[in-house]
Amino acid sequence: MKEIKIAPSILGIDYGRMNEHLKELEPFSDWFHVDVMDGNFVPNLSIGAMVVSKIKTDIPLDCHLMINNPHRYVEDFAKAGAFLITIHAEASRHLPEDIIKIKDLGCRAGVSINPDTSVDTISKVLPMVDLVLIMSVNPGFGGQKFMPEVLEKVKWLREHFPDLDIQIDGGINDETAPLAIEAGANVLVAGSYILKNEDPAEAVNKLRNSTK
Repeated sequence: MKEIKIAPSILGIDYGRMNEHLKELEPFSDWFHVDVMDGNFVPNLSIGAMVVSKIKTDIPLDCHLMINNPHRYVEDFAKAGAFLITIHAEASRHLPEDIIKIKDLGCRAGVSINPDTSVDTISKVLPMVDLVLIMSVNPGFGGQKFMPEVLEKVKWLREHFPDLDIQIDGGINDETAPLAIEAGANVLVAGSYILKNEDPAEAVNKLRNSTK
């Protein structure tokens, strides 16, 4: 079993006090999950590389690009301080080349698929990537309900790629986290469950030690 990592999604933080808020989350966070949305690939719009470059933290920045033509922007996020850049199979026209570009920029490379996308879509790049992000909601907005049917993808990935980081994002809380971990996920993204909790540290502790 790979070590469980918790990556709070910072989508819902107060950007007016961004670094102050992140400092409060640092003691119990493994990565910070940065949702980047273009209002095109997904219906929502969020922060870009300029805001990411203003983040002051020693916690690795896990940048999830929910944007079309990601090859045009990966360099900006690498320069902004990304540790990991994840792009969507559905949004990349030249997925292997884009993965190589991310690695050439000195970042870890991830590929993500939406709930309706088959793992077969990313079969050619699985030996190339450091992480696969399985979306357990349709991307674009926080607070959505977890889709348990995606766990079959997680199980298949863990069985065939035992050393791969498998991340899951969408509807993760103390009820769904045990299901994700049991299936083989080892990186849990959670936004609302952590940020809206009266005790974020305890919320993360529950996720990290979840058992079915």
